[in-house]
Amino acid sequence: MAPPASTFLTAGFVAFPLLLCAALMLGSDWAGRRLAESTRARVHWAIGVGAGAAAWLAVTGWLAAAGILRDWDRVPPPFGGFGVAVVALAVFVSFSRLGTRLIRGLPVAALVGSQVFRFPLELLMHRAYTEGVMPVQMSYSGRNLDILSGVSAGLLGLALARGPVPRWLVTAWNLGGLALLVNIVTVAILSTPLFRWFGDDNLNTWVTYPPFVWLPAVMVTAALIGHLLVFRWLASTGGLPGGPL
Repeated sequence: MAPPASTFLTAGFVAFPLLLCAALMLGSDWAGRRLAESTRARVHWAIGVGAGAAAWLAVTGWLAAAGILRDWDRVPPPFGGFGVAVVALAVFVSFSRLGTRLIRGLPVAALVGSQVFRFPLELLMHRAYTEGVMPVQMSYSGRNLDILSGVSAGLLGLALARGPVPRWLVTAWNLGGLALLVNIVTVAILSTPLFRWFGDDNLNTWVTYPPFVWLPAVMVTAALIGHLLVFRWLASTGGLPGGPL
């Protein structure tokens, strides 16, 4: 049975992935302009990115709607394969031609600042907890401190846009943000019926229903891609990061 979520909460989890996909398309176009690509090339990229994002939304939404992700008795459980697919997609995108294009065409301030979406996302997730849709340990009232990633991304992104920032600071922020992401993903996995680490009254099953399935499918994927792109940018660029957009 689907969790009894309010219209506001449901709409929020529909709007968030759509906005992130739109942001990816806009970021791709911005990178193309900074790389002096032709209009035809930018349109080609926009169509490809949009089609890929739409396909991922459709497939993951269907898996949730069909109840496939809620089959906890199957070995291996479909939800486990879904988690592997999320990580694999993030790694693939980060090291694909699209990822290379983004780190070449976008300033590091944009790559870091893009993670600011995790701040309003955590507010929305806390709303899910207060409505009884999400277990407490997945909110900032429990064991989820990922809201710090969103706040710090905005601050560091602004600092990078204003001028050079020490490389160690960007590296430390990226490692810290990735650690916070790994933390909440671990909490989420341990909260599933496969482990029941936090008890039967605090199970994480809500992400197996649409539209909440897009929390791991899109939002977690976007956060992981963002960190991997910053690592790639740091590895491929010398000197102090930062400067005018």
